[in-house]
Amino acid sequence: MPGIENTIVARYEKAGERFEILVDPKLAYDYRTGAKKDLNNVLVSEEVFKDANKGERQTSGAVQKAFGTTDPAKVANKIIMEGEIQLTTDQRRKILEEKKAKIVAIIARNAVDPRTKAPHPPQRILSAMEQCKKVHIDTFKSAEEQVPAIIEELREILPISLEQAKIAVKIPAEYAPRVYGLLKEFGIQKEEWTSSGALVALVEMPAGMQGEFFDRLNKATAGSAETKRL
Repeated sequence: MPGIENTIVARYEKAGERFEILVDPKLAYDYRTGAKKDLNNVLVSEEVFKDANKGERQTSGAVQKAFGTTDPAKVANKIIMEGEIQLTTDQRRKILEEKKAKIVAIIARNAVDPRTKAPHPPQRILSAMEQCKKVHIDTFKSAEEQVPAIIEELREILPISLEQAKIAVKIPAEYAPRVYGLLKEFGIQKEEWTSSGALVALVEMPAGMQGEFFDRLNKATAGSAETKRL
């Protein structure tokens, strides 16, 4: 169990009543986001407060009315999952930095400039996110969940769209067996092996991955692969 000096408040309000519990900052966040599956060591105490800072306890009657139970685990689960968790300043900063970096990576991997069909460099996406005041990163939602909404906001200052790229490839027989795994990694939609042993395939991937695909394909085939964007 964490020491009292290493705690934060998780708060839930219903029908004008406030319910607060003391929790470990990291474990409570992990539990809320699904990284931790149980409440072991999450709670500093099983006490439910009206005002944790003042040490004012909530009545059992109010807890029963709000949650339909006084079971500490069930009450704590609802407060942590549906209430407000007051993250520490350092914790919040670190989480936001990590989520921002992941969001930028996802957008760079999947989106392109619709005018040129070329991917946006990560630094350009990051600059646009910092410039767009409407972009808000939620500490409790996954990066993947937030990408569509953030792309919508970025469109005000950055031409950007989520697109799939279809690329026809022909691999000479001498490279085909070893390159097959690479093509499968990016997403083979159709394939055909010719009588000479060459591999003809249709590969589909997020448009932002084209640069990486061509670089790896050229390296693996010594530049002998034939490609065509469809």
